[in-house]
Amino acid sequence: MHLAQLNIAVPKYGLDDPRMADFVDNLVRINSLGASMPGFVWMLTDESGHASSIPTPWPDAIANMTVWETPEHLETFVWNTVHKRFYNRRQEWFSAMKSHHLVMWWVEEGHKPDLAEAKERLDHLDRHGDSDYAFGWSHLPHIKLWQSQRCG
Repeated sequence: MHLAQLNIAVPKYGLDDPRMADFVDNLVRINSLGASMPGFVWMLTDESGHASSIPTPWPDAIANMTVWETPEHLETFVWNTVHKRFYNRRQEWFSAMKSHHLVMWWVEEGHKPDLAEAKERLDHLDRHGDSDYAFGWSHLPHIKLWQSQRCG
């Protein structure tokens, strides 16, 4: 099995707003870094090299969805690369969400989830909390780096 992850965010400003420039100007850079990491399998993108222009089932939100060989591979990318610096600036660019913004779930090797599947997993997490069907970092007790970031 591989690990799929989705995270969504509602930008505070239009993606063409100068206040979003540091985020937008680095999307391809950060996505390319992720795609070059050990354990990376797949990422939802369009011809731009990212997914920010792909319509999502969440009003005004953008989505990032990837598949990794293991949670450890995703953990390394998120918390031990330059990605962490951009994650730590998320409050500059994105509104706080009342529901979960991150969900992970297991997929068969070779499966590429779509946004409808991801929405169902995120909705399940919102309704039922962590389970083997849909979960956050805390459902993976051997993964620890997220705890120092207060990422739930």
